[in-house]
Amino acid sequence: MNQSSLTTSAITLLRVILGFLFAAHGWQKFNEFTIAGTQAAFAKMGVPAAEVTAPAVAGLELAGGIALILGILTRVVAALLALDMLGALFLVHAQAGVFAEAGGYELVLLLAAAALALALTGAGRISVDRAVFGRKNSRLAVLA
Repeated sequence: MNQSSLTTSAITLLRVILGFLFAAHGWQKFNEFTIAGTQAAFAKMGVPAAEVTAPAVAGLELAGGIALILGILTRVVAALLALDMLGALFLVHAQAGVFAEAGGYELVLLLAAAALALALTGAGRISVDRAVFGRKNSRLAVLA
């Protein structure tokens, strides 16, 4: 395999797995915890404007995860998801230290870093972004 094929495979694998994990977390907020439960949990954790933040975060994670899986507006969605995770890190997890078992930030930091990597690289060759925006003369080629 040449470097280009390996890079394509790596970006696609990262995008699909990260998208799955974000979609799962968004789905959980809607269906297992419910939006009302997520709002209450966010308020208890000190997240500002929890009544607005909770449904926005749940929607971003669910729709954004699906968008990442498909490679749709990957740079924009990944940047928003990175900000989402940085917010979770600083607002909720930082004071608990590194390790997730104690409520720490290791998972949200890893998710933020992976999302930021996709925001910087884009969706890669195997994506809707590449199919739609990938023409060299396209003004929107930066999205591919």
